[in-house]
Amino acid sequence: MRTEQRRTIVGCVLLNLALAGPRVQAQDVDVTAHVVVQDKAAGKHKGNRIPADVVVWLTPLKPDGRPAATGHAGPFRLVQKDKMFTPHLLVVPRGSSVEFPNQDPFFHNVFSLFNGKRFDLGLYESGTSRAVRFDREGVSYIFCNIHPQMGAVVLALSTPYYGVSTAAGAVVIHSVAPGSYRLHVWSEAAQSEDPKDAERVVQVGAGSTNLGEIALQAAADPTEHHKNKFGEDYGPSHDNPY
Repeated sequence: MRTEQRRTIVGCVLLNLALAGPRVQAQDVDVTAHVVVQDKAAGKHKGNRIPADVVVWLTPLKPDGRPAATGHAGPFRLVQKDKMFTPHLLVVPRGSSVEFPNQDPFFHNVFSLFNGKRFDLGLYESGTSRAVRFDREGVSYIFCNIHPQMGAVVLALSTPYYGVSTAAGAVVIHSVAPGSYRLHVWSEAAQSEDPKDAERVVQVGAGSTNLGEIALQAAADPTEHHKNKFGEDYGPSHDNPY
């Protein structure tokens, strides 16, 4: 009887462990929100701008030990083609290396002098590539010193919990562990009327969590009318095809 009892106990323990695994995995939940970008400058009839490419992320108040790269392994590239950067917005884990391949038939000079990662890749020709390691958390506005119409954004984060809004304003942050988080919101052409609203503390429970509406006010786009890497205005192009 003792042998049978031991077998029964061991069997129950193994069964409980097997059932516990899925429950642990199921604790991670989706966090959703809806972004609205209002444009009060539209006049009497207030308009709304397309709320795409608003980045919403959650920073654990107590670090959970998860690497920022979870689910976002790369490689990361900002391609220069047709005098454009593709993609325009790139979200990467802090510490990631980003390649800047030149696929145009002429030179480019990629640089960033803003508060994120500051760098200047210098002139490099078609078919070549250079890389930058974004070892500092924050927003980096990327430009070309030759072509003023070129602009992009690299956002380096220290958390794996982020989502980017769709054209309809929908945001989904996948696989978030329950706990307390600080909410962060960034947009290239909008900002919160009250900065406290964009960095409030939120609670993520055992079930799916909806953060509700995130209202932003349209603002000037920092990538428009920017200076070159010397802090000066770009010279006239004289219709130069390059």
